[in-house]
Amino acid sequence: MSMPSSRQSSSFFISFFFFFFFFFSAATFAAPNHESSILFSWIHSSPTLHSSFSNWNSLDSTPCNWTYITCSPQGYVTEINIQSVPLQLPLPANLSAFQSLKRLVIYDANLTGTIPLDIGYCSQLTTITLGSNSLVDSIPASIGRLQYLQDLVLSSNQLTGKIPVELGNCTSLRKIEIYDNLLSGTIPADLGNLSLLQVLRAGGNKDIVGRIPDEIGDCSNLTVLGLADTRVSGSLPASLGKLSKLQTLSIYTTMLSGEIPPEIGNCSELVNLYLYENSLSGSIPPQIGKLEKLESLFLWQNSLVGSIPEEIGNCSKLINIDLSLNSLSGTIPLSLGSLSELQEFMISNNNVSGSIPSTLSNASNLLQLQLDTNQISGLIPPELGMLSKLTVFFAWQNQLEGSIPSSLSRCTDLQALDLSHNSLTGSIPPGLFRLQSLAKLLLISNDISGSIPPEIGNCTSLVRLRLGNNRIIGGIPREIGSLKRLNFLDLSSNRLSGVVPYEIGGCTELQMIDLSNNILQGPLPNSLSSLSGLQVLDASFNQFDGQIPASLGRLVSLNKLILSKNSLSGSIPSALALCSSLQLLDLSSNKLTGGIPLELGRIEALEIALNLSCNGLTGPIPPQISALSKLSILDISHNKLEGDLAPLAALDNLVSLNLSYNNFEGYLPDNKLFRQLPQANLAGNEGLCPTSRDSCFLGSDGRAGPSRTEIEIRRSRRLKLAVALLITLTVAMVIMGTIAIIRARRTIRDDDSELGDSWPWQFTPFQKLNFSVEQILKCLVDSNVIGKGCSGVVYRADMDNGEVIAVKKLWPATIAPSNGCNDDKSGVRDSFSAEVKTLGTIRHKNIVRFLGCCWNRNTRLLMYDYMPNGSLGSLLHERTGNALEWELRYQILLGAAQGLAYLHHDCVPPIVHRDIKANNILIGLEFEPYIADFGLAKLVDDGDFARSSNTVAGSYGYIAPEYGYMMKITEKSDVYSYGVVVLEVLTGKQPIDPTIPDGLHIVDWVRQKRGGIEVLDPSLLSRPESEIEEMMQALGVALLCVNSCPDERPNMKDVAAMLKEIKHEREEYAKVDVLLKGSATIDAKENNNSSGIQATSSSKPAMQMQSLYSKSNNSSFSASSLLYSPSSNPTPGLK
Repeated sequence: MSMPSSRQSSSFFISFFFFFFFFFSAATFAAPNHESSILFSWIHSSPTLHSSFSNWNSLDSTPCNWTYITCSPQGYVTEINIQSVPLQLPLPANLSAFQSLKRLVIYDANLTGTIPLDIGYCSQLTTITLGSNSLVDSIPASIGRLQYLQDLVLSSNQLTGKIPVELGNCTSLRKIEIYDNLLSGTIPADLGNLSLLQVLRAGGNKDIVGRIPDEIGDCSNLTVLGLADTRVSGSLPASLGKLSKLQTLSIYTTMLSGEIPPEIGNCSELVNLYLYENSLSGSIPPQIGKLEKLESLFLWQNSLVGSIPEEIGNCSKLINIDLSLNSLSGTIPLSLGSLSELQEFMISNNNVSGSIPSTLSNASNLLQLQLDTNQISGLIPPELGMLSKLTVFFAWQNQLEGSIPSSLSRCTDLQALDLSHNSLTGSIPPGLFRLQSLAKLLLISNDISGSIPPEIGNCTSLVRLRLGNNRIIGGIPREIGSLKRLNFLDLSSNRLSGVVPYEIGGCTELQMIDLSNNILQGPLPNSLSSLSGLQVLDASFNQFDGQIPASLGRLVSLNKLILSKNSLSGSIPSALALCSSLQLLDLSSNKLTGGIPLELGRIEALEIALNLSCNGLTGPIPPQISALSKLSILDISHNKLEGDLAPLAALDNLVSLNLSYNNFEGYLPDNKLFRQLPQANLAGNEGLCPTSRDSCFLGSDGRAGPSRTEIEIRRSRRLKLAVALLITLTVAMVIMGTIAIIRARRTIRDDDSELGDSWPWQFTPFQKLNFSVEQILKCLVDSNVIGKGCSGVVYRADMDNGEVIAVKKLWPATIAPSNGCNDDKSGVRDSFSAEVKTLGTIRHKNIVRFLGCCWNRNTRLLMYDYMPNGSLGSLLHERTGNALEWELRYQILLGAAQGLAYLHHDCVPPIVHRDIKANNILIGLEFEPYIADFGLAKLVDDGDFARSSNTVAGSYGYIAPEYGYMMKITEKSDVYSYGVVVLEVLTGKQPIDPTIPDGLHIVDWVRQKRGGIEVLDPSLLSRPESEIEEMMQALGVALLCVNSCPDERPNMKDVAAMLKEIKHEREEYAKVDVLLKGSATIDAKENNNSSGIQATSSSKPAMQMQSLYSKSNNSSFSASSLLYSPSSNPTPGLK
């Protein structure tokens, strides 16, 4: 009985064995088919299937022969490697099915969606490379399960959330690259567990915060640490000194503070040290000298003090040193001469003193030497001529003395030499002009004498030549005509004599010529007409004679022609009307005769000034002049002009007019400008207004006002009629008296009936208006309120004729508004008289047009043009949809600056606005800016107002420090407020903004950020590099404006000039910038670190914000003193 049972049992086990074998085999051979179906379905869900996937066939039993796929000998997928192929797909949702997958590389393929959570179950993974895609959401914590993972590359996506602490469990990790995402939180201390980690790059995640954990020092194999462009803060941990294999430390543009730890000197393999744009303090540790392999040292834009350590000379491999924009002092180390590999040494904008050491000449590979804006004194060492590879030498704004060494002519590769603003003497070495690569030579504001050497014609590479404000004598050499690339020629404020050579017409690229303030003689050469791209020609304050060349009319790009203070004669050429771009024409103080050419009325662009004063012009004002509707300044005084002034009636934009000392006669046009014109601007015209000033205005119907005799007759008749009716009226007055008294008492008791009919209205229009007071009063209801200011509430008023105006009802003189505005202790002052007095004296295209005013005993109303786009504040902070483009923001800032400059510099006496803010800059239909709300404006010469005031006027967040606390008020208070507005425009944040950490004021926040690019409005960061550069320069201007010391702020004229120069300077530097960039580029092979990451040079050309037209030298503000423009050049370092 037992045998059958045993045989039956054996049969069962054999059957089970074969069943298991066949089932396992089937599963084994089915798995690859399952992987192929997943891959096939995944790739065919792409909206645009790339041709390289053509051999992916669903009928194949395995995907092993497909492109981008690698399999094991058993037929399992071990590698997916797809690079630079547009997929537009999310990752497969069931990645866990690929149990043998070791390498997942899908790079630059426009992957979308999230990283699947089940990626952590692909237990064999050693490499995950998903960089340069469009992945979103967080990094799955399940990645921490991958014990064999060596490379994790998720850079350049849109990943959010925190860095998973679980990454600390992936003990095989050698590379983590998660830079350029949207990650937040802190750097996990658990990463210190990764003893094999070689590369950690988490930069470009602007929301990563907190301190760098000390545990990073436990990653003993780390070669690259990149945390740049984040918000990590605190000090550098001393534990970094334990990273003996570290080659690149890149933590720039963050919030690091504290001192550089001396332990950094223990990182003996360090090649690249990038710590710029932080808030590091203290001195540079001398232990830096222990880094014998160091090649790049970038510490610019910090708060470092002390001297440059002499030990730096021990870093024998150094190629690049940039310590600019700190507060370093002491002298330049002599040991620098031992750095034979050094290519860049830049210490601009520090307090370094002493002399330039001659030992620098031993650094024979030096390409860039930038020493500008320090306190360096003494002579320029002749030994620098031994630097045959030198391309850029900047030493401007120092205290250098002596002559320019002729040995510099041996620097055969020199491209840019700027020694401006020193005390250099002697003559210009002729050898400099034999340098065939020299593109930029600036020697402004020295004490250079001698003549311009004729060798200048050999320097055919010159683009910019600026020799202004020296003591150069002799003539302009004719050889200058050989400079075919010359773009900017500034020879102003010297002692040049003789004639302008005809050969200057050969400089066909010239855009700027400034020959002013010399002793030049003879006629202006006709060859100037060959300069088709010329934009500015200033030959004022010379001794030129002869006629103005009619050929100048060929200069269609010319926008400023300034020939004043010469001895030019003859008539004004009518051909000048062909200069269609002309904005400013100044021919004053010459010996010109004849009439004003009627053709000048055709220059539509003429908007800044037309000055023909102090000549011998005759005849009438041509009627065509009335077409110059944009003109702001017209001066035709001190001539022999005659006739009437009717052609001037239509010049609505005029803000300054001088007609004095001519032979004009007749009446004045009846408009605001003429009614407020100072008597001195009309003096010397005996036939003008022969009766009285009040009866001299010509009405809009073309008839003159009544004479004084007629007025007296009419008054006499009225008086007789009044006497005749007196008896009759007496009875009526007695009857009405009681009623009037009762109504008056009722009105006095009712203080709230401001708009009632109890008191008569007085109406004073300043423009031709077609509406009545009654129409205005009907609109003063709550539903029409469009804003409130420190001086009143503003209503929109729709008139019966379809016209829309803005009406401001001023606060009563003794009732303080509760709108957050400060005012004096006795209540709000009478802002009605202040604003009417102010508005009645100004006229500018960027100041809101004042239509008129009306008032009664209780209420005072001001009328303006209505601005349909609201205020700058509403555009910035309340606008929905597309953000305001940079070009519009720039034009608004520039226009506002020009309007404020007019108040400060062109009004007599000057006007301080006192409440400049974004809400007081109104925006017109074409987004043109208008300064408004003069309820707090004050004239600078009103008593002691310029010195102090018991009024703290203005708006919270915009008030200058001295204004709010010391009660000291000047135009510089407006400059500060304007600077806050510029910061508001650039950052998109309000002065006191809830999104600014720690409740900081916007000024303090931007300073804390060191004026870095991260403060810009995020909506602007996608703009082209050229626009980003403009924004950064505007930021520099803003920081000048908000200087805590009023005397250190620029005036508004300089501010407007600097802003205007931003656009021009970018175009002008484009030609030179290519040279500067090229000279600074380091061979990428020499900068490769162990991970194949390139670091580039930090060439930063100094952008001098100097006005090309302004003759004011009382301000030497330069945005370069605050700016590094990282967008203009490759940023050194890595993230």
